[in-house]
Amino acid sequence: MSLEVKIMDNMKEAMKAKDTVALEALRAIKSAIILAKTETGASEGLSEQDEIKMLQRLVKMRKDSAEIFTKQNRQDLAEPELAQIAVIEKFLPAQLSETEIEAIIAKIIAETGASGIASMGKVMGLASAQIGGQAEGKTISTIVKKLLV
Repeated sequence: MSLEVKIMDNMKEAMKAKDTVALEALRAIKSAIILAKTETGASEGLSEQDEIKMLQRLVKMRKDSAEIFTKQNRQDLAEPELAQIAVIEKFLPAQLSETEIEAIIAKIIAETGASGIASMGKVMGLASAQIGGQAEGKTISTIVKKLLV
């Protein structure tokens, strides 16, 4: 079942349950899918990798917004953003823990013989390809820096 079909099914359920927060998050995902499909040069359908990247981008946007609202002491605006994050994350693959990410990156560093911060790009490329949508890029970058220094 494609992501678009899952989103439509969940939208119907959210409408029936009158869950406005979930409905808003699902509409945002649907909008992003439509935008990605209609971009110039876009192929007919989205690959699973593209769908994961799009969902991660939506989660990151909401995390950033919630962080700003929290800093400005606006919990009334931060709470819906956090609730939408929970809805969007249901469609992402299970996230790896930091220790699991560290183990994968340590293995990559050992295999490539990378040392020093100069080889960070090479390690990041391999790690991002291997870990994929199971961790945020920021988390991967932080761990790579820690292990290479």
